[in-house]
Amino acid sequence: MTQPLVAILDDEPQIRALLSETLSEAGFRTATYGRAADFEAALARSTPDVCLVDLGLPDRDGLALVHRLALESGAAIIIISGRAQVQDRVTGLELGADDYIIKPFDPAEVVARIRARLRSRQPSGQSLETARFNGWTAHFDRYVLVDAEGNETSFSHAEGEVLRLFLDAPKRLISRQQMQESLGGAAGESFDRAMDVRISRLRTKLGEDPKNPRLIKTIYGAGYIFLGDVSWG
Repeated sequence: MTQPLVAILDDEPQIRALLSETLSEAGFRTATYGRAADFEAALARSTPDVCLVDLGLPDRDGLALVHRLALESGAAIIIISGRAQVQDRVTGLELGADDYIIKPFDPAEVVARIRARLRSRQPSGQSLETARFNGWTAHFDRYVLVDAEGNETSFSHAEGEVLRLFLDAPKRLISRQQMQESLGGAAGESFDRAMDVRISRLRTKLGEDPKNPRLIKTIYGAGYIFLGDVSWG
């Protein structure tokens, strides 16, 4: 099996070297970039499994790049940044990042977070690339929702993780704790806020009434439940 490819985008050569060495020793392939332009050029040729993205880039706004990656790449996105404020973490997660690590970091923690992201993307025994429910078809290989008329709407990798979690367990309560354990990342305000945003976006893309959603119901104080009939394959 091919080793997962981790793209490292950071303008500090020492950090790129540290991450590349640590990840190589842990069994990953790596590609390193000091500028967003070089990183984006490489993305046009191949898509990594995981992108580690620093927000303080010399030639591009890091948050804008994260948002584009979430919409277009299909890769798991982990921000590594010296910006430690809660609002910075919340914004990064809202824009589509899967996780947020604050500098200075323990390299072993980065490896653990990457492995958690990759585990959350693995199918659970069956080929889970296409799901059908209530007139919708979700293509997880293309990150696209198709309605009954054939209209397509893209969703991000982060939104796809949440949608897959619901579709794997229809008509069963999913608590916040279960979501955190399944999707990884540190529990707390930023995780809860990110989940709220992703679920809100999924509801919008599914044409849900925000005041009375039919498919993704909030059970206040307990979690969420997906009420659709789901078939895979």
